[in-house]
Amino acid sequence: MWIGWIELDLLLGDVHSLKTKRSYVRPLIAEIRRRFDVSVAEVGNVELHRRALVGAAIVAADRERVVEKLDAVEKFAAARPEFELLSARRSVRNSDD
Repeated sequence: MWIGWIELDLLLGDVHSLKTKRSYVRPLIAEIRRRFDVSVAEVGNVELHRRALVGAAIVAADRERVVEKLDAVEKFAAARPEFELLSARRSVRNSDD
């Protein structure tokens, strides 16, 4: 069993309230969940207006599948015009580790 996670540090554009931030982040999370079939949530920077930390995780039988999904999530988030992807941290582990 392989387990992988990715943490995306995002900078939002012209956002001046948490309500506006939520209107950007919630659709992103929903679309990542729907499109890539991974667990995903806002995991940090919840009180900052212009920053969001979004995490996604997947469990699969083989490493290639995990890496493929994490790559796709990162590319999808980086391509969104309303966000700037500042950094992406990830880890892939085997259950035997």
